[in-house]
Amino acid sequence: MGTDNGDSPKATEATPLLLPPSRRSSHNLPTHPRDPDVGERLPYNDYATVDWLHDLVDDSVRRAKVNTRSRPSIRIRLAAWWDSTQGWIAAFAIGILTAAVAFLVDVSVATVADLKEGRCEGRWWLDRRSCCALDDTCERWTPWTETFGAGYAIYVASALLFGLISSGLTLTTKASLPAESGSCDAGKIQDGAAATAGKTIYLAAGSGIPEIKTVLSGFVIPHIFDFKVLVVKAAGAVFAVATGMCLGKEGPFVHISTCVGYLVCRLIPKYASNPRKMREMLSVACSAGLSVAFGAPIGGVLFSYEEISTYFPRQVLWRSFLCSLVAAAALKEFNPAGTGKLVLFETNYGVDYDVTHYLVFIFLGLCGGVFGGVFCNANFRWTKSFRQIPAIKKSPVLEVAIVVLATALLQYPNRLIRQPGDIVMERLLVDCKHISEDWICEQEALVDGKGTYYAWLISGTLVKLILTTITFGCKVPSGVIIPALDAGALFGRMVGQLIPDISSGIFAMVGAAAFLAGVSRMTVSLAVIMFELTGEVNFIPPFMVAILTAKWVADCINADGVYDLSQHLMGHPFLDSDQALRMARKLRDSEGDATVMALVPPAKTMEEITVSVGPGSRVAISTLRKKLDCLRDRGLMDAGLVIVNERGICQGYIAEEDLELALQSIHEVEQQGEANEVSLQYGVFSSVIDRSPMSIPLNAPLEYAVEMFGKLGLRYLIIVEEDTARMAGVIIKKRLLSFLDALRE
Repeated sequence: MGTDNGDSPKATEATPLLLPPSRRSSHNLPTHPRDPDVGERLPYNDYATVDWLHDLVDDSVRRAKVNTRSRPSIRIRLAAWWDSTQGWIAAFAIGILTAAVAFLVDVSVATVADLKEGRCEGRWWLDRRSCCALDDTCERWTPWTETFGAGYAIYVASALLFGLISSGLTLTTKASLPAESGSCDAGKIQDGAAATAGKTIYLAAGSGIPEIKTVLSGFVIPHIFDFKVLVVKAAGAVFAVATGMCLGKEGPFVHISTCVGYLVCRLIPKYASNPRKMREMLSVACSAGLSVAFGAPIGGVLFSYEEISTYFPRQVLWRSFLCSLVAAAALKEFNPAGTGKLVLFETNYGVDYDVTHYLVFIFLGLCGGVFGGVFCNANFRWTKSFRQIPAIKKSPVLEVAIVVLATALLQYPNRLIRQPGDIVMERLLVDCKHISEDWICEQEALVDGKGTYYAWLISGTLVKLILTTITFGCKVPSGVIIPALDAGALFGRMVGQLIPDISSGIFAMVGAAAFLAGVSRMTVSLAVIMFELTGEVNFIPPFMVAILTAKWVADCINADGVYDLSQHLMGHPFLDSDQALRMARKLRDSEGDATVMALVPPAKTMEEITVSVGPGSRVAISTLRKKLDCLRDRGLMDAGLVIVNERGICQGYIAEEDLELALQSIHEVEQQGEANEVSLQYGVFSSVIDRSPMSIPLNAPLEYAVEMFGKLGLRYLIIVEEDTARMAGVIIKKRLLSFLDALRE
């Protein structure tokens, strides 16, 4: 597996989340058109893929060795029992460790955030709430200053300092995926430019959810779950949230829990050696992240299923349930908030809604959908314009400083949005049973003079919307969940002022769900999360109405949610089977025919990746070595060679990494002059060649290929002629993605 010190040991598909830089290639090299005389370069060369089907077979072979049926001894039975329980033990350990990390982050965020305004006398490490709990009058809490101007300056300066610390930590996880220039003349770039470096990414930046979705769909991002990334993500999230920026720690918690899952499972051989099994446990770990973020164990399981995981069998569901439960229960015992409760924003409005209020819920859903669609478009354009300015692109810290400065200057004057996002959300859901309960209640109790309060609500909503748009994507650990909830709660509270005889906090609660649904397009998981967040089981129908309305409206404005757009902006590959099927059907409706023939590689590419063998399946070693150089030159380290006989019938497929290892093993024999040819039927090649690769007819509908790649998790697919069974082409996953990207544009 990968090392935490940045080294890049030699790796194969047995190492699921790491590939050596020497076998990578730049993703931004020009792609050759479908020219019959020229090879080509496909997109996403910085990402390797895994083969779910082959990993399933490998795991079945491993299980067969453990579960022998020939009168098993006690030792064999114990080994089989241990093998079957490792996943449950790992899920339990992931839950406990995730809760421990979440406790440290939650306590640290509260303390560091409050340091912008004051300190606790004698116990500087306590946040304001914990400090005030020491006595009834809260005398130990000492503000830095009593004047507005001085407090404003300290707040801005502290926020800027915290932002620079968070961004500086994030930049330490910068990773460059190197490119490689091979020696095959047929595949060289036409202008002769050599690729020296590939894609640059910051592993701890953002929420991490787009990267997790990419990995769980069967791709590889090296070092994305290393221990260093976990530490930087946690520490960076503390300072990023403490700035008061429009971001949350909920998305980073999902990445942190996945890092914990990876580090735990790589200690277990059956997961460390099998990419498919590893990804099953990463799906399990994702549920713990949202569970500790919101105190929502059921919502965490559904979030992993609905929003993140591509492959989610029943066994994963059960283990996710255990992992999420353990994480939530452990965090409740750790009690970072000091309340002793699991529910984060517990409310008890004590009133019910009637049928006329459904119109208001639908209106909130409509507004949430508009916000979600506009936000996705605006953030996309912001990234494509402002973040492409040379100074900003070269110095991510400069962008963070600008955003932090704008955030602090705009939010401090407004008491509704001055605090970190989770505190803002908690205040906006207040029921106001007592006028003195909060400043919000005092304002809403006024008979006259509410204009200023309305102005703060309106301006707070607009400021949150604008700042969230420009903040998401900054090079700090950040999530979009809490800012979207804050904006929706502000808007909902404002709408609630117009509805008589019912608490306006109810509409803040429903508005928060609607705005988050518009941004993320979550449905079932979001409804459950909102129920677990607030404890309001009676308001599940309003949640569902607002969420569905918001999703429908947002889909009409922009078909992709924030995480899908983020994947596209960062260039991460992802095969969405449902969306791919819709695109294939749309192509069929417009052109009248859409078959697998459209995916056949150009003639030159087929020449490079085809090996013709004679009698006995013998081939010259020099030919294999030249073919390997061609594969390296094209930068597709997860491609391979298709083996055909003299009649053009496919005899098997060998992946590049297997070909390289096989050639290395016969290098000494070749040096001694004992062999110029090698048989692909015997010896080292017999165990690495796939003799029965999955195939598809040349004239099959395009939807067949989409379904096979999506449902079976294939890495390659052989195209054959229907009448003669001759090999007509090879599709790798990246070729299908390239074709779908062209349809999208």
